[in-house]
Amino acid sequence: MGTSLTGILQVAITVKEIDRATSFYRDVLGMPLLMKAPNMAFFNCGGVRLYLQGQGSEHAGSNPFLYFKTLDIAGFLADSKAKNVSIHQEPQVIARMPDHDLWLMWIKDSEGNLLGIMEERRT
Repeated sequence: MGTSLTGILQVAITVKEIDRATSFYRDVLGMPLLMKAPNMAFFNCGGVRLYLQGQGSEHAGSNPFLYFKTLDIAGFLADSKAKNVSIHQEPQVIARMPDHDLWLMWIKDSEGNLLGIMEERRT
């Protein structure tokens, strides 16, 4: 085959309130805002674009799960608590790999979407 997929360029999340969601991803999670348009916001998340699309309550919250990577899940938890982020599940080891432990925690964004936060902690 002459072509292959090389990664994910963009992920979209539908949201109820675009301004509230934009504030959450920019101010709480610290993602750089790339651009905003009517009912849309785009962020840079480690080279992958995160696209928020305002759809209203009938479509929001039915998104696939997103898993974000962090280098310090304990620090992320402390920062999230300080910013009153809704913690759905605190960090825990979900897999022990030959060279690292895989940690996972769950938070909720401003629209009620579950977001996984993962750390691959070298052993």
